[in-house]
Amino acid sequence: MAVLVTGAAGFIGYHVTEALLARGEQVVGVDNVNDYYDVRLKEARLARLSVRNGFSFHRLDISDHERFRAEMSALGTIDRVVHLAAQAGVRYSLDHPFAYVQANLVGHVAVMELCRHLPDFRHLVYASSSSVYGGNTKLPFAIEDPTDTPVSLYAATKKADEHMSHCYSHLYGILQTGLRFFTVYGPWGRPDMAMYIFCKAIAAGKPIPVFNHGDMKRDFTYIDDIVAGVLASLDYPPAFADGKAPHRVYNIGNHRSEPLMRMIGLIEEAMGKKAEIEFLPMQPGDVKESFADIAAISEDTGYRPTTPIDVGVPKFVEWFKGYEGI
Repeated sequence: MAVLVTGAAGFIGYHVTEALLARGEQVVGVDNVNDYYDVRLKEARLARLSVRNGFSFHRLDISDHERFRAEMSALGTIDRVVHLAAQAGVRYSLDHPFAYVQANLVGHVAVMELCRHLPDFRHLVYASSSSVYGGNTKLPFAIEDPTDTPVSLYAATKKADEHMSHCYSHLYGILQTGLRFFTVYGPWGRPDMAMYIFCKAIAAGKPIPVFNHGDMKRDFTYIDDIVAGVLASLDYPPAFADGKAPHRVYNIGNHRSEPLMRMIGLIEEAMGKKAEIEFLPMQPGDVKESFADIAAISEDTGYRPTTPIDVGVPKFVEWFKGYEGI
């Protein structure tokens, strides 16, 4: 049987696919390879996957639900799904709202409808986001905390995905796990993310934009730790219990909230060059601090992040230099 990975050409999807293949799984990758960021990076990830035994790829948009379901159902081999395809980015949602409705809402329902009709279906793991905590001020963010004050459309779509997943689990008994990712970074990362933006600006001698005048903290989580949590969750589906829907949500973070300026200092050290900093006000839709309470996933699956930013940031910079030819 095979694992379907949506968003396989994306940052997290690429790494999850690599890890699944490394442990001998058959993986069906799906991605529309859109131009939200440089398509060459997505194609480079796919080129590395395409030479691996056990990997097949379908270039299609999951929100084209009829075609998506027809192609995936025809394979007859899928029993688990890791759904990572989404329109990412908080700031982009300010100007492109319908991209989030189409990819994150319609796409999510399309994936659940596929799962509902797969004859050998076992478990759906899908990407949520730490953004769902929105205006919360209590730290660390725990899965029991309220998530009814989103401050971006991106966050609102991710919370809606969680609600829809609970509904489908309740109605149809679909086993599902939602994962609230916290500030993922690492090699092959997205160029619209802070570390990539900072490295590129420093290399070019241009100023880096630092919002809220640098007074921000993030639970930076290295990609290897994220992948470990995804696979641990995939291998440990929720059970039917006391008439409750077989749906659960976990935080996946590093359980360390690091000052943004400390992260920038580590980038400067690894780049061997000081940054010219342009301090700016807080951007709409952003939050000042994030910090993951990972007690639930740790207790259930044994998840333990192992990579502090002192180790992870230099690894990212090393990859960045190689990829950008610096």
